[in-house]
Amino acid sequence: MAGGGFAAPAGGGTQFEAKITPIVIISCIMAATGGLMFGYDVGVSGGVTSMGPFLKKFFPVVYRRTQEKDLDSNYCKYDNQGLQMFTSSLYLAGLIATFFASYTTRRLGRRLTMLIAGIFFIIGVILNTAAMNIEMLIFGRILLGCGVGFANQAVPLFLSEIAPTRIRGGLNILFQLNVTIGILFANLVNYGTAKIKGGWGWRVSLGLAGIPALLLTVGALMVVDTPNSLIERGRLEEGKAVLRRIRGTDKIEPEYLELVEASRVAKEVKHPFRNLLKRRNRPQLIIAMSLQIFQQFTGINAIMFYAPVLFNTLGFKDDASLYSAVITGAVNVISTVVSIYTVDKVGRRFLLLEAGVQMFLSQTLIAVILGLKVKDHSSSLHNGYAIFVVILVCTFVSAFAWSWGPLGWLIPSETFPLETRSAGQSVTVCVNLVFTFVIAQAFLSMLCHFKWGIFLFFSSWVLVMSVFVLFLVPETKNVPIEEMTEKVWKQHWLWKRFMDDDDAAYRVEGGNGGVDGAKNGHSNGFNPSSQL
Repeated sequence: MAGGGFAAPAGGGTQFEAKITPIVIISCIMAATGGLMFGYDVGVSGGVTSMGPFLKKFFPVVYRRTQEKDLDSNYCKYDNQGLQMFTSSLYLAGLIATFFASYTTRRLGRRLTMLIAGIFFIIGVILNTAAMNIEMLIFGRILLGCGVGFANQAVPLFLSEIAPTRIRGGLNILFQLNVTIGILFANLVNYGTAKIKGGWGWRVSLGLAGIPALLLTVGALMVVDTPNSLIERGRLEEGKAVLRRIRGTDKIEPEYLELVEASRVAKEVKHPFRNLLKRRNRPQLIIAMSLQIFQQFTGINAIMFYAPVLFNTLGFKDDASLYSAVITGAVNVISTVVSIYTVDKVGRRFLLLEAGVQMFLSQTLIAVILGLKVKDHSSSLHNGYAIFVVILVCTFVSAFAWSWGPLGWLIPSETFPLETRSAGQSVTVCVNLVFTFVIAQAFLSMLCHFKWGIFLFFSSWVLVMSVFVLFLVPETKNVPIEEMTEKVWKQHWLWKRFMDDDDAAYRVEGGNGGVDGAKNGHSNGFNPSSQL
């Protein structure tokens, strides 16, 4: 759907012959467990930070504040930089790790990078579960963050490269679906462990992260590497054999030759990060970075990180706040499934624009209700209003889950050409983690200072990002990645100005003086795989 007259027509490109083979489905399911781990880490932190025994052991100042009856403001009882650092340290570590992950995905392959992520996850889980002091706890979170950096770099790439074009969007969203399942799993675990007597329930919550960590590690040992990665590393025959297996046909020569040519062009690029800044790559870079920034400023992670804390702040009792977090987690999963079935039918733009309206209205209504009904010293929200707030939060979460959640990763994954894909992916993940860190570190302080206005803050950003999508994000539905330039960028009202074949930017920097691939569409448009 083109909403307005600004999207490029998404006419289909070359459709290579490909069956949906069991090896593709199994490989994608196993790889997407990286999302399960990421989601569990997102969901579990909010639950344990609302548990009294956890706060008493590691954050006694916050614990005493939650017990006070005459606190200056209900909105401020969880405002603590150390508590926010527990959550946000994971994303800061992931930010640093993604630069190393860029190297490993290119030189060692997607599969080995996923294995490294799994090992980081397992060690981090052990340290968190056995934590005796705040230093041990934070160090464990940092190792988990390293796992996030490696997994977020490799898994979406893997999914994009192994999926047939016609179901690329759906299979890509498996990663985001597993993120939402991980969040729901964490919410359910927190709901159960909060009832454990003896004050060690938080250890169970943190320790059960070992399940998705083991699944990712075992999955990385079982799956095959992608043909793109094998060819990129010079293992042509092995890449051809894997392509034949995953496509389920012997008629793979056209796609194989496209991959080989893309790899040849990519190898001419000696400085991928510098090449990423060239004029012809600016549209992809601008959109990829903007989508990551906007994704965080929807406010979704603020809600998902701190859902139990947020509901506690609004006057829900402990059980009710965790239960409400479980409900929003379930809505998140269901709505992501909706996205899998609709993204390749109605298109990316329609989902983003529809969700923009839904998120804006729900957040504005939440702000109005909280502004009128939740005062600094109110002990609870009236039952009817409380239920309505939960419904509105679910409305917001559902809109995000079928739009900005998966598409914030999918759209960048479809756009970067092979010669800048690792660099582009690194920048995408990096920007995402920077702003995830910012929101995680600042949200509880923002809640204290903005109070109910925090929802107006996020809703205003939703309005801005919807306008951005309307005018600047083209439709990429059903367009083979290697034909993005011709079918999408050169047809867009603005971005076509950056795709001038005669522009000097089409000359790829390298030791050989340059590669002229503009005429055959490979130099700037080839992108048979990607993600993130």
